[in-house]
Amino acid sequence: MSKQMPVSHMAFVRAQAGRSAELGVRLSALIEVSRAAPGCLSFSLQQSQCDADLWLVSGYWSSQQMMTTYFNSPSMEVFAELVQDLVVNSLDFHTFRDVSAAQALGQCAAPIHKLAG
Repeated sequence: MSKQMPVSHMAFVRAQAGRSAELGVRLSALIEVSRAAPGCLSFSLQQSQCDADLWLVSGYWSSQQMMTTYFNSPSMEVFAELVQDLVVNSLDFHTFRDVSAAQALGQCAAPIHKLAG
């Protein structure tokens, strides 16, 4: 049986011109809900210091299974709504896992989650 390893995600979200404040408010609704999700070790929302339209949503999860379960939850619908409502200009979403130096030379075995961008 393989040991469950922590994984993380990062989403770089760029607001449409003039909609950064709205984007921040809508993304901030994810913070407490996500932190309370099973398997969530940390979750944060940050705004770029030099580009007010750029936001970072990141999370750290106890396992791939817990992160995937979260990705399939109603909480994630906010990203589709932001794209549909034309609040975002781009959305670049990536998942990560810890690797050793030897593993870094191999191929990625984890599923890739890319929403838009």
